[in-house]
Amino acid sequence: MELNIFHMYPDLLNLYGDLGNVTCLKMRCQWRGITAKIIPFSMGQEVPLEEGDIFFIGGGSDRGQNMVYSHLLGYRQTMEDLIEDDAVFLSICGGYQFLGDKYIDAEGKDVPGLGIFDYETFSEEGRLIGNIITKNNLKLKPETLVGFENHGGRTYHDLKPLGTVIAGQGNNGKDQKEGMVYKNCIGTYLHGPLLPKNPHLADYLILKSLKRKYGACNLDELDDHLEYTAHQKVLELYSPK
Repeated sequence: MELNIFHMYPDLLNLYGDLGNVTCLKMRCQWRGITAKIIPFSMGQEVPLEEGDIFFIGGGSDRGQNMVYSHLLGYRQTMEDLIEDDAVFLSICGGYQFLGDKYIDAEGKDVPGLGIFDYETFSEEGRLIGNIITKNNLKLKPETLVGFENHGGRTYHDLKPLGTVIAGQGNNGKDQKEGMVYKNCIGTYLHGPLLPKNPHLADYLILKSLKRKYGACNLDELDDHLEYTAHQKVLELYSPK
């Protein structure tokens, strides 16, 4: 079995160590004998998106995100079709915001999004920064997801959240929601990178892509002692006392 992992705009959306997410996915596939190919997709490197199995979209500077939006708009319908066809997407921070209708900046100016999902992000005073712990809504064990958030935008929506905030701020610091889930598409503010400290989520994404492509129903278990040691350390340090 083999999977194509599309790393979307790695030259422009590359903040906060999120390269570690695609590296984690590749290694967890390889350790199981699954061929995983990381394919960069960017301006001048357009590869047919239909060839992808897992798509990772990270966050970037305002300039980088504006450049990406202008380019990615030409692929909006293809992305929506892939999401509806159960392709796996992990979109973090700016990538999460891209999928919504718009971002409203500090001056009240509308910065358009792709509009694949019906939600908006607002620039509000201050940044939401720090370690974050959530209880996931994917029925994964362990129930917790850990990461690091650093975002000025506040996102509001009525979609299924990825998790409920235990410690930290989440989508907007108000409603205790973190991220969103629709079919096999996940949007989240959890950086860190996210997946190495949450191997259960990494395997969830891998299995969903293998099920879509090959009808697979399970994955071989791995020794995740080190990964869960890192996960547990975050819980010990930042869980509410």
